[in-house]
Amino acid sequence: MQNRTDRIAAHDGSFDVQLWFPDAATGPGILVVQEIYGISSYIEKVAIDLASRGYVVAAPDLFWRLQPHWRGEHTPEGTAASIELASGFDLAQGVADCALTVAHLESLPEVSGGVGAVGFCLGGSVDYMLATQIELGAVVSLYGSAVPEATGLMDRIQAPLLLVFGGSDPYITRDRVAVVERAAEGRPNVVMHVEEEAGHAFTNSEAPMFYQPEAAERTWRVALDFLNDHLPVRPDLSR
Repeated sequence: MQNRTDRIAAHDGSFDVQLWFPDAATGPGILVVQEIYGISSYIEKVAIDLASRGYVVAAPDLFWRLQPHWRGEHTPEGTAASIELASGFDLAQGVADCALTVAHLESLPEVSGGVGAVGFCLGGSVDYMLATQIELGAVVSLYGSAVPEATGLMDRIQAPLLLVFGGSDPYITRDRVAVVERAAEGRPNVVMHVEEEAGHAFTNSEAPMFYQPEAAERTWRVALDFLNDHLPVRPDLSR
């Protein structure tokens, strides 16, 4: 598996995007959108897993305007520091950076078969908002805190959309998740997956304070199946 860092120009500077390439010649593209911890060891694990399955993966450094290459520790102290840093994050600019990253993915000769997005926590909000603005082959939004307040934008999303929440999330309470469930009803492109006993960031295997292995395994299988349905890797090119 190859890995490199590309530089993308924005209207007010430029930022790094880490790329992972499958062993196959080409594959669909996946934008992976970070949590508040930045391009952390967990995001790297996700990217490597997806690339091993035949996807070309790109993870942009969304905090480049605040602190380039931020890597918050998956500890209570690291979480507090990451929350403080993220308080200065401009969501609209982050969405714009992700749109530039998608365009960059689409321009790569290794990308074939469309581009999708997978986002966690902060990234789950970003890729939901991104899907209201550009066409994507599939979108997986995991516990995005901005989603319950933005269900009115769901009409703008034409892409297949998987929305994942923990039913016991203290940051996105169950009544807020129910708002999203009601908004998703009757929409053939939207799938809800709620792990009722799980809290926030429950898929993050690098964060002992959040990680719930059984719920994480079930959810990741749902996400992979969703991606395979809508952004399939050609069997002759996959490992």
